Amino acid sequence: MPIPAFPESLRKFEISGHVNFATGNGGLPKFNVTTRGSAAEIYLHGAHITGFQKHDEPPLLFMSAQSHFAPGQPIRGGVPICFPWFGPREGEPAHGLARILAWELARTAAAKDGSVTVHLRLPQNSMKPEWSGLRTEFVVTIADNLTMELVATNETTGRSLEIENCLHTYFYVGDIARVSLAGLQDLPFDDFAAGAAGARQLEKGPVLHITKETNRVYPHATGPVEIRDENLKRTIRVEKFNSHSTVVWNPWTTQKLPDDFDPAEHRQMVCVESGNVKQNKLSLAPGQTASLRVILSSRAL
Repeated sequence: MPIPAFPESLRKFEISGHVNFATGNGGLPKFNVTTRGSAAEIYLHGAHITGFQKHDEPPLLFMSAQSHFAPGQPIRGGVPICFPWFGPREGEPAHGLARILAWELARTAAAKDGSVTVHLRLPQNSMKPEWSGLRTEFVVTIADNLTMELVATNETTGRSLEIENCLHTYFYVGDIARVSLAGLQDLPFDDFAAGAAGARQLEKGPVLHITKETNRVYPHATGPVEIRDENLKRTIRVEKFNSHSTVVWNPWTTQKLPDDFDPAEHRQMVCVESGNVKQNKLSLAPGQTASLRVILSSRAL
């Protein structure tokens, strides 16, 4: 598939000192955002956030060194948008269409408080006919925190649409052996690392340690999750709104993955994903809107 030419029309969205556009990996267009306290990198391909970092901290997001950057292929790491479905679907790309399509930039703005907001939208004519009635937008605000909002509206007449939404966030950690996750105690989860059916279990301990292949879907998890990283001496907080599902994933060295992830990289990452998936899928009536909002923040231990 040919690499698209860099669209010079994007220059009108640049904000001096805050938003600038460049040609990214694989020739794909991206933009860099700079604020007083942080920086971010976002590709139009998949509306994919590939970087967020406070100026005095290591990166918040993990990116695979072997990630593909190519039209029609997902980017490995950062914040993939899983939409309008989650997981595999026969004859379709895994995790939906949104993460492998080119998005459009609608507007950018710099606020008096120092934050920068970028508003992206998914061209409806790029979706397959059965999904073209969805108006899909992604609003990202970069400040000391990273705020992401995925908004979907059913613009069809007389037809409900069933969707799943998930921000499949990869977090960068110093060493997975010295990481613990809090906020999941006493919650049931479906353990997909134990089998394709997802054996139902209960999270009993106050913290979760990742010591093997982990693929858990918590269907009743509406609260925040905190990632305590003893190596990097920080805690990452994942706060979410209008989300009933939390997914925790680390492939370890046992899950078979495509060539865009080196198994050794499992030590530097953990996914804590926020959304509404599987039994929590949403049914949007005509004219109805679903908004998924996630706020990522960090603090020193």
